[in-house]
Amino acid sequence: MDQLPLGLRLADRAVFATFWPAGNEQLLAHLHRVAGGEACGVTWLAGPRASGKSHLLQATCAFAPAPRRCGFFPLAQLKDLGPAALEGLPRLDLVCLDDVQLACGHREWELALFGLYRGLEEGGGSLIAAAPEPPARLHWELADLGSRFTAAAIHVVRPLDEAGQRDALMLRARVRGCELPEDVALWLQRRYPRDMGTLYQLLDTLDSAALVAQRRLTVPFIRSVLQGRAEP
Repeated sequence: MDQLPLGLRLADRAVFATFWPAGNEQLLAHLHRVAGGEACGVTWLAGPRASGKSHLLQATCAFAPAPRRCGFFPLAQLKDLGPAALEGLPRLDLVCLDDVQLACGHREWELALFGLYRGLEEGGGSLIAAAPEPPARLHWELADLGSRFTAAAIHVVRPLDEAGQRDALMLRARVRGCELPEDVALWLQRRYPRDMGTLYQLLDTLDSAALVAQRRLTVPFIRSVLQGRAEP
């Protein structure tokens, strides 16, 4: 069997409709208001890896009405460009900045981030920053920047429990136009790392294989697709 690609298709599906809300209802309501311009200022999203922070940042941009100028900027991908990558962003109405912890402790990056903060503040724009930890737990070179972020609207993204993960997987499958039975989702959880990034990648692979084979997603079918693929 040819090796099936495991391309993560999160970006084109990262909308509010594909985010299972369990435990994050208040956060989602807040992000809806930010996207629409009803809530301004700075919002900080804290949560562990694969808890959905990047999804929510992109979904907020996607939900914003057309006149609003929005952008999603992951520092993990921009860091090689240097702090100049943040220049010009204060002209936007909404900036969604991921992996902000990567700027901490690097003076030039923090200065650029402080300039972005001040520029958006003066222009009436909004900033949503995301990191694994709340700002008070990060080690800032610029104390003033850290204190400003600490005063932001801080929300903790609640990771899904096992039942919530299955619900999220079945929701993602329905959005893709296929049905994922609960027993299949449970089978995946028991054999692969229980983080949504891995599970979504597996779902993308299985859905692609099902389309090619014109088969439903059943446990025997996914066994045949994933055989030979090492279970982490």
